Amino acid sequence: MIEASIPGAAAARQLCVVVPTFNERDNVPKLFAKLEAALAGISWEVIFVDDNSPDGTSDVARSLAQSDARVRCIRRIGRRGLSGACIEGILASSAPFVAVMDADLQHDETQLPKMLALLQAKQAELVVGSRYVSGGDTGNFNSTRLGGSVFATTIAKKLLHIDVADPMSGFFMIRRDRFEQLAPALSVQGFKILLDIVASAHGKLRVVEVPYSFGERLHGESKLDSRVVLDFLGLVLAKLTRDLVSLRFVLFAVVGSLGLLVHLVSLYTALALSVPFAHAQALAALVAMTGNFLLNNRLTYRDQRLKGVALIRGLLLFYLVCSVGLLANVGVAFSVYNQEPIWWLAGVAGALMGVVWNYGVSSLFVWRAK
Repeated sequence: MIEASIPGAAAARQLCVVVPTFNERDNVPKLFAKLEAALAGISWEVIFVDDNSPDGTSDVARSLAQSDARVRCIRRIGRRGLSGACIEGILASSAPFVAVMDADLQHDETQLPKMLALLQAKQAELVVGSRYVSGGDTGNFNSTRLGGSVFATTIAKKLLHIDVADPMSGFFMIRRDRFEQLAPALSVQGFKILLDIVASAHGKLRVVEVPYSFGERLHGESKLDSRVVLDFLGLVLAKLTRDLVSLRFVLFAVVGSLGLLVHLVSLYTALALSVPFAHAQALAALVAMTGNFLLNNRLTYRDQRLKGVALIRGLLLFYLVCSVGLLANVGVAFSVYNQEPIWWLAGVAGALMGVVWNYGVSSLFVWRAK
């Protein structure tokens, strides 16, 4: 058979390593070489899940796949985010055990055989590569990043009652059948897939942590930024409510809260300029709605972010679908103001009318999943 001449084609896979990527073309060949050395004697494969990197990461991964059947590549169009990439990669594998690690060479691939042995011996269902157990360390974390990591870990453990030293780790291995059971409860948004897995399991996963030293990135840039903070807070709130409140809705609500402030400031300014209240309320609602659209496009729906002409079209559609909420907003606010001429009370009453409506129609019509 032709396939037999390709390295790694014969044996059924025992382990799949899922690697989410974005602009990691220089790291992909190096990581593959490291995996090949670390997993000698083990039947394994690696799936690179690429979020349509402009640097051609998927092309590099496919080039590797042409010469080695252990390499696979999933290129995602119109979808972005580490958690979603990990979920797709894990569900695409048929191996009984699946590991997740970053492409930036900061995770210690030499720990993979030890992690696999723990799962095969049924000593654990989830093995976490931990920076915070004895023998592990955070490498060259600066004080700001270390403080943020420790703070987020503490918050997650306290609020979600998680008994894992490093629930924010991006390096872990899990039995695929157990992951399949948890997958419907996981969020495709955000960066903290391990935290989501542990929180969704509600203490029903046998977890073992193995220490490792966090390495230094050699190529590319870190994907961590201020949006990760919103993702983390939203995920914690979602899990606190047993997923009654989605991560996306939490982010939408945060943006809506900022929009309420913009609305009140705009209303106050317009009234100070002697604009009639009805007109001032409508103007304030329009300003707040524009700001909400731009922030939601940047944060809440960043995996479906609109650009160029689509951005203008989306803004106009946002105005259109929210017109019913806007009419109710103005009507309720004007009615309250006539009965009790307190400008901020009337403004709040009107603004709150459209929150749920705006979220529902925005998800259905403005930022439709591709």
